[in-house]
Amino acid sequence: MLRETTLQQTVQQLGDLLSLRGETVVTAESCTGGWLVKALTDRAGSSAYVLGGLVTYSNSMKCDLLQVPSSVLAEHGAVSEPVVRQMVAGAVRASGADYAIATSGVAGPGGGSEDKPVGTVWFAWGSPGTGIVAQCCHFEGDRDAVRRQSVVYALQGLLDYLQKP
Repeated sequence: MLRETTLQQTVQQLGDLLSLRGETVVTAESCTGGWLVKALTDRAGSSAYVLGGLVTYSNSMKCDLLQVPSSVLAEHGAVSEPVVRQMVAGAVRASGADYAIATSGVAGPGGGSEDKPVGTVWFAWGSPGTGIVAQCCHFEGDRDAVRRQSVVYALQGLLDYLQKP
Protein backbone atom coordinates (compact mmCIF):
# COMPACT_ATOMS: atom_id res chain seq x y z
CA MET A 1 0.00 0.00 0.00
CA LEU A 2 1.60 3.22 -1.16
CA ARG A 3 -0.41 5.38 1.23
CA GLU A 4 0.65 3.41 4.30
CA THR A 5 4.28 3.43 3.17
CA THR A 6 4.10 7.18 2.62
CA LEU A 7 2.55 7.67 6.06
CA GLN A 8 5.19 5.51 7.74
CA GLN A 9 7.99 7.27 5.85
CA THR A 10 6.64 10.69 6.80
CA VAL A 11 6.29 9.70 10.45
CA GLN A 12 9.84 8.37 10.45
CA GLN A 13 11.23 11.55 8.84
CA LEU A 14 9.29 13.73 11.28
CA GLY A 15 10.47 11.72 14.26
CA ASP A 16 14.08 11.78 13.12
CA LEU A 17 13.98 15.53 12.53
CA LEU A 18 12.27 16.38 15.83
CA SER A 19 14.65 14.08 17.73
CA LEU A 20 17.69 15.58 16.05
CA ARG A 21 16.52 19.09 16.90
CA GLY A 22 15.37 18.20 20.41
CA GLU A 23 11.90 19.61 19.69
CA THR A 24 8.39 18.47 20.51
CA VAL A 25 4.95 18.37 18.91
CA VAL A 26 1.35 18.18 20.08
CA THR A 27 -1.77 17.60 17.99
CA ALA A 28 -5.07 19.47 18.13
CA GLU A 29 -7.55 17.37 16.19
CA SER A 30 -11.16 17.59 15.20
CA CYS A 31 -12.06 15.60 12.07
CA THR A 32 -9.02 13.31 12.37
CA GLY A 33 -10.21 12.19 15.81
CA GLY A 34 -6.81 11.36 17.29
CA TRP A 35 -5.44 9.66 14.19
CA LEU A 36 -2.51 12.11 13.96
CA VAL A 37 -1.22 11.39 17.45
CA LYS A 38 -1.85 7.67 16.88
CA ALA A 39 0.27 7.74 13.71
CA LEU A 40 3.04 9.68 15.46
CA THR A 41 3.10 7.36 18.48
CA ASP A 42 3.08 4.17 16.40
CA ARG A 43 6.83 4.71 16.15
CA ALA A 44 8.94 3.39 19.02
CA GLY A 45 10.73 6.18 20.87
CA SER A 46 8.12 8.78 19.95
CA SER A 47 7.76 9.83 23.59
CA ALA A 48 10.97 11.81 23.06
CA TYR A 49 9.17 14.27 20.76
CA VAL A 50 5.38 13.72 21.02
CA LEU A 51 3.87 15.41 24.07
CA GLY A 52 0.32 14.29 23.35
CA GLY A 53 -2.83 14.97 21.44
CA LEU A 54 -6.00 16.91 22.12
CA VAL A 55 -9.11 15.68 20.34
CA THR A 56 -11.44 18.65 20.39
CA TYR A 57 -14.29 17.39 18.26
CA SER A 58 -16.96 19.69 19.68
CA ASN A 59 -16.89 23.48 19.63
CA SER A 60 -17.16 23.57 23.41
CA MET A 61 -13.99 21.48 23.73
CA LYS A 62 -12.20 23.79 21.29
CA CYS A 63 -13.15 26.68 23.58
CA ASP A 64 -12.46 24.92 26.88
CA LEU A 65 -9.24 23.06 26.11
CA LEU A 66 -7.67 25.19 23.37
CA GLN A 67 -9.11 28.57 24.31
CA VAL A 68 -10.51 29.17 20.84
CA PRO A 69 -12.71 32.24 21.32
CA SER A 70 -16.39 31.40 20.90
CA SER A 71 -16.72 34.59 18.84
CA VAL A 72 -14.24 33.18 16.28
CA LEU A 73 -16.23 29.93 16.07
CA ALA A 74 -19.50 31.85 15.72
CA GLU A 75 -18.16 34.13 12.99
CA HIS A 76 -16.15 31.63 10.91
CA GLY A 77 -17.35 28.15 11.91
CA ALA A 78 -15.17 25.31 13.17
CA VAL A 79 -13.93 24.45 9.69
CA SER A 80 -11.98 27.65 9.02
CA GLU A 81 -8.55 29.19 8.93
CA PRO A 82 -8.98 31.36 12.03
CA VAL A 83 -10.11 28.35 14.08
CA VAL A 84 -7.21 26.05 13.12
CA ARG A 85 -4.75 28.88 13.78
CA GLN A 86 -6.28 29.32 17.25
CA MET A 87 -6.15 25.55 17.78
CA VAL A 88 -2.39 25.52 17.11
CA ALA A 89 -1.80 28.44 19.47
CA GLY A 90 -3.98 26.87 22.17
CA ALA A 91 -2.34 23.45 21.91
CA VAL A 92 1.15 24.94 22.19
CA ARG A 93 0.02 27.04 25.16
CA ALA A 94 -1.63 24.09 26.91
CA SER A 95 1.21 21.62 26.36
CA GLY A 96 4.42 23.61 26.17
CA ALA A 97 5.30 21.85 22.89
CA ASP A 98 7.48 23.55 20.34
CA TYR A 99 4.95 22.95 17.54
CA ALA A 100 1.38 21.86 16.99
CA ILE A 101 -0.64 20.42 14.12
CA ALA A 102 -4.36 21.25 13.94
CA THR A 103 -7.12 19.80 11.77
CA SER A 104 -10.77 20.71 11.39
CA GLY A 105 -12.94 19.51 8.54
CA VAL A 106 -16.07 17.98 7.12
CA ALA A 107 -15.36 14.27 6.71
CA GLY A 108 -18.95 13.37 5.81
CA PRO A 109 -21.09 11.79 4.77
CA GLY A 110 -23.26 14.67 6.03
CA GLY A 111 -22.49 18.07 7.45
CA GLY A 112 -21.30 19.73 4.28
CA SER A 113 -22.57 23.00 2.84
CA GLU A 114 -22.14 24.96 -0.38
CA ASP A 115 -19.25 26.92 1.17
CA LYS A 116 -17.75 23.91 2.95
CA PRO A 117 -18.62 20.71 1.09
CA VAL A 118 -17.81 17.25 2.40
CA GLY A 119 -14.07 16.75 2.02
CA THR A 120 -13.14 20.30 3.08
CA VAL A 121 -10.39 20.24 5.69
CA TRP A 122 -8.42 23.12 7.21
CA PHE A 123 -4.91 22.47 8.54
CA ALA A 124 -2.46 24.56 10.54
CA TRP A 125 1.11 23.97 11.65
CA GLY A 126 3.64 25.83 13.75
CA SER A 127 3.60 27.84 16.94
CA PRO A 128 2.90 31.40 17.98
CA GLY A 129 6.65 31.96 18.38
CA THR A 130 7.75 30.66 14.97
CA GLY A 131 4.66 31.45 12.93
CA ILE A 132 1.55 29.52 12.06
CA VAL A 133 0.83 28.38 8.51
CA ALA A 134 -2.70 27.38 7.51
CA GLN A 135 -4.03 25.67 4.40
CA CYS A 136 -7.34 24.34 3.13
CA CYS A 137 -7.72 21.16 1.08
CA HIS A 138 -10.62 19.38 -0.55
CA PHE A 139 -10.44 15.60 -0.53
CA GLU A 140 -12.55 13.07 -2.42
CA GLY A 141 -14.03 9.85 -1.13
CA ASP A 142 -16.00 8.57 1.82
CA ARG A 143 -15.44 9.51 5.46
CA ASP A 144 -12.55 7.11 5.93
CA ALA A 145 -10.83 8.28 2.73
CA VAL A 146 -11.15 11.95 3.69
CA ARG A 147 -9.72 11.27 7.15
CA ARG A 148 -6.86 9.10 5.81
CA GLN A 149 -5.87 11.74 3.29
CA SER A 150 -6.07 14.39 6.00
CA VAL A 151 -3.68 12.49 8.27
CA VAL A 152 -1.06 12.08 5.54
CA TYR A 153 -1.45 15.70 4.45
CA ALA A 154 -1.22 17.06 8.00
CA LEU A 155 1.94 15.13 8.86
CA GLN A 156 3.60 15.97 5.54
CA GLY A 157 2.65 19.60 6.13
CA LEU A 158 4.44 19.66 9.48
CA LEU A 159 7.50 18.03 7.92
CA ASP A 160 7.52 20.66 5.14
CA TYR A 161 7.08 23.43 7.74
CA LEU A 162 10.02 22.17 9.78
CA GLN A 163 12.27 21.82 6.74
CA LYS A 164 11.82 25.42 5.60
CA PRO A 165 14.99 27.47 6.00
